[in-house]
Amino acid sequence: MRGINLILTGNPEVLTITALSLVVSGSATILSCAWSIPISLGLSLRSFHGKRIAKGLFNALIGVPTVALGLFLYLLLSRTGPLGYFQLLYTPSAIMIGQSILVTPIVVSFSASALESVDPELRNLARTLGASDLQTYQIIIKEAFWGVTLAVIAAFNRAFAELGIAMMLGGNIRSVTRVLTTAIALETSRGDIALSVALTLVLLVVTMSVSIAINLARKSTP
Repeated sequence: MRGINLILTGNPEVLTITALSLVVSGSATILSCAWSIPISLGLSLRSFHGKRIAKGLFNALIGVPTVALGLFLYLLLSRTGPLGYFQLLYTPSAIMIGQSILVTPIVVSFSASALESVDPELRNLARTLGASDLQTYQIIIKEAFWGVTLAVIAAFNRAFAELGIAMMLGGNIRSVTRVLTTAIALETSRGDIALSVALTLVLLVVTMSVSIAINLARKSTP
């Protein structure tokens, strides 16, 4: 009950951690979409040598362990690493970069599958009517809108609920890089179960609410 009470009373710690988690994971998802959707368009609508291998690689990368990716990025961003000059380690930006890379295979694989499910005749019809490549892509994306949207939501939920990258690249610094998953791990180890329960409930409510809202919107759309 105390955990629920922390949420209902608007506990500042809960609100701060939740807000940072939403900003970091939301930004990471948007950043990932900037390159993932164009890649998925290329994989689904273009023919090139090695296409099947590329698709298989992205599918395989969906299951990459977050700690493995976190360690690789830690070595890159650490003071002695190739990107240490930018001093990104233990900042929200580091978490955002790590999460955006983590969810890229999800957006690419799921979006490519949604785009490939569009009737090929639609593309041929658009070309016949004089549509450019860009206009053709816009038409296909519109037809596959909900499939691509679900891919983006799956990516956001993956980023929002991951622990390894947030811990290794963010350092779990209070009011700076402490997100829901790292805070849950910390407070549980400290024995503050009430706060852990409150944060866990928020984590579950956010991920479930986003998915449910998208599904309801999809069903209500003609």
